[in-house]
Amino acid sequence: MDVSLSIWLTLSGVLAALLVLDFIVGRKPHDAMFKESLAWSIFYISVAIAFGIWIWSTAGAQYGNEFFAAYLVEKSLSVDNLFVFALIFANFGIPSKYHQRALLVGVVLALVFRGIFIALGAAALHAFTFTFVLFGALLIYTGIKLLRHWDEDDEPGDNAFVRRVRKVIPVTEELEGNKLFVRRDGRRMATPMLLVMVAVASTDLLFALDSIPATFGVTEEPFLVFSANAFALLGLRALYFLLKGLLDKLVYLSLGLAAILMFIGVKLILVYAHERFESVPKISTNLSLIVIASILIISGVASYVKIRRDPSAHAHSGKITEV
Repeated sequence: MDVSLSIWLTLSGVLAALLVLDFIVGRKPHDAMFKESLAWSIFYISVAIAFGIWIWSTAGAQYGNEFFAAYLVEKSLSVDNLFVFALIFANFGIPSKYHQRALLVGVVLALVFRGIFIALGAAALHAFTFTFVLFGALLIYTGIKLLRHWDEDDEPGDNAFVRRVRKVIPVTEELEGNKLFVRRDGRRMATPMLLVMVAVASTDLLFALDSIPATFGVTEEPFLVFSANAFALLGLRALYFLLKGLLDKLVYLSLGLAAILMFIGVKLILVYAHERFESVPKISTNLSLIVIASILIISGVASYVKIRRDPSAHAHSGKITEV
């Protein structure tokens, strides 16, 4: 896919405008109501769909399908990420009206982290085709680990980054609104909000190690990988408030995501094997879309049935986020 500098700059401008819009909307602390969150979620999903249609019409159906597959992968993984973010907020006792600012800062840092990872991943894939096998093995390993711990909760609020910040900077016991730093007895101190943002950003850094290879598993185009990640992340704040009451009911989401990660891992290994031996089949983008969508639907329906039969059942993060 031939992407000119002007297209990259245009995409960057659109993303920057959407981020500014998000900051304007979330600048005043408040609890986002269901209707507000639904409207913004529909808006961001519509923007992503419009972008995919543009890719389809200008670059062809193959790249259009690849974008939608990559976006679906990122969007599904982001739902599980939201579960961990909710645990972080709960661990630090952050009132829900302050969640927006932490999520917005997390989105900006995530875009930076993922932009770097995507550039490195694209360079590695271009230079060493064996990177497909490494990415595939990483996804299969992550899928198996998630499968083994799908019914466990992690403690993501006490990772190594947070502990290092606590050692370097004194932290107040109480929250000071959205403030990251305050002065106490002439001494500059951090607030728990800073620790929350460090926890969210560092956790997303680990998520990127899974999601970037997974996205490369459905498209090898860096432009599509980055744009799918960006559009999935931009709707993260609205999606969080939309699903906040439902996250606990997605009992089998982690199992579904484990299956998706292992499926894409196998797909990546087959890509490398096909390059070496033409008789080895590749998994098409269309088939990937069908499999990923089917797994998500099955896990969603199974979760609904489980909750109906056992109202006390609840979802677990299934994530191992310690760094």
